[in-house]
Amino acid sequence: MRKISVRLIVAVCGMLFLVGCSTAKKSKVLQSQTSVITPSVIVESSAPKLDTINRTSAVVEQAKIAPSLSTDTNLTPEQVAWNMFLQGTNKQYDYASAMHYDVRKPSFVMIHHTSQANLAQTIRTFQLAHTKVSSHYVIGRDGRVVQMLNDYLRGWHAGRGKWGAITDMNSVSIGIELDNNGSEPFPDAQINSLLILLDTLKTKYSIPQKNFIGHADFAPGRKDDPNVFFPWQLLSERGFGIWYNPNYLVAPPMNFNPIDALKLIGYDMTNQEAAIKSFKRKFVKSDLSGVLTERDKAILYDLYRKYY
Repeated sequence: MRKISVRLIVAVCGMLFLVGCSTAKKSKVLQSQTSVITPSVIVESSAPKLDTINRTSAVVEQAKIAPSLSTDTNLTPEQVAWNMFLQGTNKQYDYASAMHYDVRKPSFVMIHHTSQANLAQTIRTFQLAHTKVSSHYVIGRDGRVVQMLNDYLRGWHAGRGKWGAITDMNSVSIGIELDNNGSEPFPDAQINSLLILLDTLKTKYSIPQKNFIGHADFAPGRKDDPNVFFPWQLLSERGFGIWYNPNYLVAPPMNFNPIDALKLIGYDMTNQEAAIKSFKRKFVKSDLSGVLTERDKAILYDLYRKYY
């Protein structure tokens, strides 16, 4: 009887030991697979480590000492975005990083003219707190390109407007400003730099050809940029934006509705006259009235057949 008791005790202890080892191993594997971090174990690591994201040391240090946003500091847009990223993690909870996610990915490009005197003035405008306006790129008359926002950050360049179903264009677009007073042609050097930039953006973010638009397209009646000198046809030939075939314009059929065609392209028809003027400023240029002529309708019909 004594031998049986001893054996039973040894067996029970052995089972407990095995269970303990099995639980420890299982817990270890679970944590290694899901990267679970418990605040009671290591509170400081409950947010993503700073060194896991490719940032410059200056940005990392600034993020450490200034985790709250302030308009009084001289933070770059990237530093502000990084501070916001840090605030997005709640340290009172367990943290297990998921592997499927996205950041803001641009799907449109909007082109503007600056309506200012020179490149330096525009850069200064985008760096003043009270202006509340910004753009991702500014291109000078000499072709110099200045990037002012990371492509993945949301710029403040579109404002109020509508294109198709999109009313918040800032959240889905990259803004490009061309140094131009609003009533002058665009130099070749400037357009060449623009084409190179557009090719880079289109390739990098898989932006569809139809999604390269002007500010006036999005905000008819409120904005008129880029001006009538802007070479939309040249851009379209390179795959950026749409254009009609001037050699094959035909009268549309009787059942063709030009207003519906404008709406299909993307124009907001709340103010029909303003939308027509924006369309004609881009595609007609010589007649900026708010009435569609027969040639205007033929252009619309060609665009409809070609792209829609």
